[in-house]
Amino acid sequence: MAVRTWAPRGQTPILRVKLTHDHLSAISGITADGRLFMQVRPASYDAAAVVGFLRVPLRKISGKMVVIWDGSPIHRGHEIKDFLKRGATKRLHLEQLPGYAPDLNPDEGIWNYLKRVELGNVCCSDLDQLHRKLMQAKERLRHKKEIIKSCSRKSRLLGLVPERESRN
Repeated sequence: MAVRTWAPRGQTPILRVKLTHDHLSAISGITADGRLFMQVRPASYDAAAVVGFLRVPLRKISGKMVVIWDGSPIHRGHEIKDFLKRGATKRLHLEQLPGYAPDLNPDEGIWNYLKRVELGNVCCSDLDQLHRKLMQAKERLRHKKEIIKSCSRKSRLLGLVPERESRN
């Protein structure tokens, strides 16, 4: 994403990149205490991959968790329902955001920061380089806990996460 660039007056800068349909898929989550969890892969995410992602914070965080997510079809798949039936509901509470509400999603602030600050003006020549740059950006952001906390604070202020559960 081009954030800011310069050129002599009257000469519009042109970024030349090869356009392809190749892509990386990413999934992430943040905690109220400023932790960031992220996975990136070349294949699209499905419900089984989402279950794999949810297992990571469940292993690393003790106590109950509230997961706030959008209404994506992969969040309603059979694998998610089976995962919850097998006992995940003891520690995991899922809260779905209303229709199109990116301003309510705490993780949108993270992606906005990554794209505009950490990866602003980064132009990669291939997916491998993009993957490396994204992982480097994620590692830099993981050390900026106040930025991560500010994204989750917005959700608490909007009443999406109850105060008592946001401390876990």
